[in-house]
Amino acid sequence: MTLLEALLWPLAIPYGAAAYLRALTYRTGWKHAKRLAGVVISVGNLTTGGTGKTPMVLWIAQRLAAEGKQVGILTRGYRGEASADGRTSDEVKLLKSRLDDSVAFGVGGDRWSQGRQLAAQGVNWFVLDDGFQHLQLARDVDIVLIDATSPWGGGHLLPAGRLREPQSALARAQVIVITRSDHAPGLEAAIRQHSQAPIFYARPVLEGLRSSKGQQVSDAELRGKKVFAFCGLGNPKAFVDDLRAWGFQIAGQMPFPDHHRFTPVDLGKIEAWAREFGADALICTEKDSFNLPSAPPSMGLFVCRISMKIAREEEFWSTMMHTAAQSSQLGAHVAR
Repeated sequence: MTLLEALLWPLAIPYGAAAYLRALTYRTGWKHAKRLAGVVISVGNLTTGGTGKTPMVLWIAQRLAAEGKQVGILTRGYRGEASADGRTSDEVKLLKSRLDDSVAFGVGGDRWSQGRQLAAQGVNWFVLDDGFQHLQLARDVDIVLIDATSPWGGGHLLPAGRLREPQSALARAQVIVITRSDHAPGLEAAIRQHSQAPIFYARPVLEGLRSSKGQQVSDAELRGKKVFAFCGLGNPKAFVDDLRAWGFQIAGQMPFPDHHRFTPVDLGKIEAWAREFGADALICTEKDSFNLPSAPPSMGLFVCRISMKIAREEEFWSTMMHTAAQSSQLGAHVAR
């Protein structure tokens, strides 16, 4: 435990108690989750950021839409979505850039109200982004992602660590996906202490690269260069680990807070450090690209387009759909 974690640890006790009591009120029926007129598939995790929720939400929404279903994504956005200057969150922009008009969006803190608005437009399949702790909305499938490289976020609850809830909350999960691994028996054993949900594996894959000017670039071309990585993610180490796994030479790295909106001053510092470390180019995620200033850096900048590759893909899909079909409210909807 670091000094900062030790100082913050006392604050994790009331946080954990509040999280436990909140979940208890729904589990015992003191509070009741609101239901939408449709299938709700939640994608979430136990930790803050970095497990691959956005690529998983994208993958599920694309496949549902490909099957001809009326799909909507319900997302809070960053800090309730719109900022004072009216800009939308980076994750919402990323999802909208990847999806066509066949997928609708409900963005805001009250996801039940957003869902009702989409339902009035004909949507009856909802993907709830970052929904595991959003107990106010009833769901038919609860998918929880766990990053194999940092499964428990340092092992401490917020604010001392990155855990939003204790590991025992996994008892609510109906499907568990271990990301950034193909086989993690030790982690599976730890999960089994709290949940008997089916476990699957998935990895982030590099779908493509583009330059700051929007041109597609061969990843083989960039692998011969030293790159300096920067990002504003909940788990920046995961991005650097992914880059190494994809064969890139990392000259250095500079992490920023999650959802960080980069300024020209930030880019100047990044470039200065990159040159100091002998880098040939800069590299960031597609999510970060939506938070960059309009003027590109003088050094070459490349953006990673990342997708999710699910092992036993068809089994995962059939498990998810079967779980949805078992919901007491949804037989008619699933049959559509």
